[in-house]
Amino acid sequence: MKSLRLFGFFVLVTGLNLVPVWAQTSPSSPAQPAPQAPRVPSAPAAPTAPIAPPAPNAPRAPSAPSTPLINFQIGGSDDRANLSTAIQIVIVMTLLTLAPSLIMLMTSFTRIVIVLGFVRTALGVPSAPANQLLIGISLFLTFFIMAPVWEQIQNQAITPYMNEEIGSNEAMDRAVEPIRTFMLRQTRPGEVDFFLDLAGMGRTDVNDLPLRVVLPAFVVSELRTAFQMGFLIFIPFLVIDFLVASTLMSMGMMMMPPTLVALPLKLLLFVLVDGWQLVVRSLVQSFAA
Repeated sequence: MKSLRLFGFFVLVTGLNLVPVWAQTSPSSPAQPAPQAPRVPSAPAAPTAPIAPPAPNAPRAPSAPSTPLINFQIGGSDDRANLSTAIQIVIVMTLLTLAPSLIMLMTSFTRIVIVLGFVRTALGVPSAPANQLLIGISLFLTFFIMAPVWEQIQNQAITPYMNEEIGSNEAMDRAVEPIRTFMLRQTRPGEVDFFLDLAGMGRTDVNDLPLRVVLPAFVVSELRTAFQMGFLIFIPFLVIDFLVASTLMSMGMMMMPPTLVALPLKLLLFVLVDGWQLVVRSLVQSFAA
């Protein structure tokens, strides 16, 4: 009996230890759920920019080429050849710049324009013909007189050079030779000797005369010839001025300007003798001599 009580007490104690913890809590206080950690709010996403609608017929931007499209080079790969080509271009540009001066100084233009200016002054009409007209007439007469020289240059220098028969240096020498011959034919020997003495060269053969001596000698000789022709043109018009002035003095017309009366008489005389043809013929024949 006593052993049964001990066994029952042992079972009771063991059963209390085996009861789970949640079963031992009071039924009046319900079990509280375990608190959860608060959630961290995520950052708001940035708003996306609206996509603009494509413009109608909008041109596409050209894509950058990976390699250059144009490769411009003057001359060959040799540096000496490039330098020679550059020097030739500079010389050609210089000649084009000096072309008007060369036309005036190395051709018959100088004598023609000076003589025509003297004719206009001798007539007493400083504005007729105009300067543009006188220069135009002088240019056309220069082309007419220098036509044989241009033909020689064309046949001897330009045509062989274009056919690649001669080089540029030889073509230049051949082109200068006809002009040099023309200038020497129109130059007085005294002018050539004068510039030879200034250059300190002494007596030199005609074929060996440098262009730096021939050109100034030709220009000075042309000026001298043009002024001589102008003096001869002035003589008949000066006689008319003397006659008109003496006639007015004898008639007692002291207040009448002589030039006002002499101008119509000069124009009448110039037209009757066909003055322009005489002047042009004299100019052309002076170069043919």
